Amino acid sequence: MIKTLRPVGNSLGLIIDRPILELLGIDQRTQLRIRTDGKVLTIEPVAREGSGDTGLPSGRGAVPGGKSPKRSGDKRNR
Repeated sequence: MIKTLRPVGNSLGLIIDRPILELLGIDQRTQLRIRTDGKVLTIEPVAREGSGDTGLPSGRGAVPGGKSPKRSGDKRNR
């Protein structure tokens, strides 16, 4: 699937199709963690506090190899 970013105020937004939202159990209240390795953007639901639930259906977990965002001032990331 290929998507195009849309203007949202002074930012850009990604519209996620309803079937994907339903598959992942995501709604407008779901917090999402965004990570990048400098080439790939990973978006995943944040675990619901105290439940141990990742917000993903059974059998699904974090994206393998997911990394924390790079810091803009860190010269190792250039």
